[in-house]
Amino acid sequence: SRDPRNYSLASRKLELSVLFSDIRSFTTISEGLEADELSEMMGEYLTPMTRIVHETDGTIDKYIGDAVMAFWGAPIPHPHHADKAIEAGMAMLAALEPLNEEFAKKGWPEIHIGVGVNTGMMSVGNMGSRFRRAYTVLGDAVNLGSRLEGITKIYGVSFIVSETTAHSAGRFHYRELDRVRVKGKAEPVTIYEPLGVEEELTEEALERARSFQHFLFLYRSQSWDQAEEMLRRLRKNEPDSHLYELYAERIAHFREEPPESDWDGVFTHQTK
Repeated sequence: SRDPRNYSLASRKLELSVLFSDIRSFTTISEGLEADELSEMMGEYLTPMTRIVHETDGTIDKYIGDAVMAFWGAPIPHPHHADKAIEAGMAMLAALEPLNEEFAKKGWPEIHIGVGVNTGMMSVGNMGSRFRRAYTVLGDAVNLGSRLEGITKIYGVSFIVSETTAHSAGRFHYRELDRVRVKGKAEPVTIYEPLGVEEELTEEALERARSFQHFLFLYRSQSWDQAEEMLRRLRKNEPDSHLYELYAERIAHFREEPPESDWDGVFTHQTK
């Protein structure tokens, strides 16, 4: 597959998977460090993250400050690009623990990241101006990947993927989080949190995902009492869950201001 005849850098439309990750509260972190120290810290963070992209056959698109943008499926075609992108996101999150241990020894702040992945048709190729060109991906599907990373904070999770990614990467188990409209996109999208490969998950984790799925069914049916009861049970085991807190607030709001009778359960995000 490494034969150069098998891939081209000319611009074309392909189904690919794109990943965005960035460091939470990066501005605060950067303000607390000297310029050379920040530069060193970023190098120590970006090196393992980049290695993960390469080891999963991905292409680094660019670094945007503290953000990493990467994609899978081009220039070298990969039949399971969605699986590879999720594998990379999981590995990035797992790499943070040893990294933060090293950072602590140097007196650097602990870092947390958010990751978003989307799969869809994208324009890929060498693009740019006469002065500077780069091998990159463009299109609505790319923008959605970036939006998904942006809303991880809202749901209190580290990793969000779209329905197209979840359906393409069947090797993993997911918790459905919501149905949303994101800024710049009219069509609603079902979003998921990847939990891991099914055989590596505990029965308890699988059961929690199933219970939350049932909760979403009750919530979308506007059965507020039953939905709240389900949420209470879930919160008993995970009292600090930001996700459950979010839905408790939504139900309280809908009790005061019920949604339309034909409400489709979709939440509209105004933020980028």
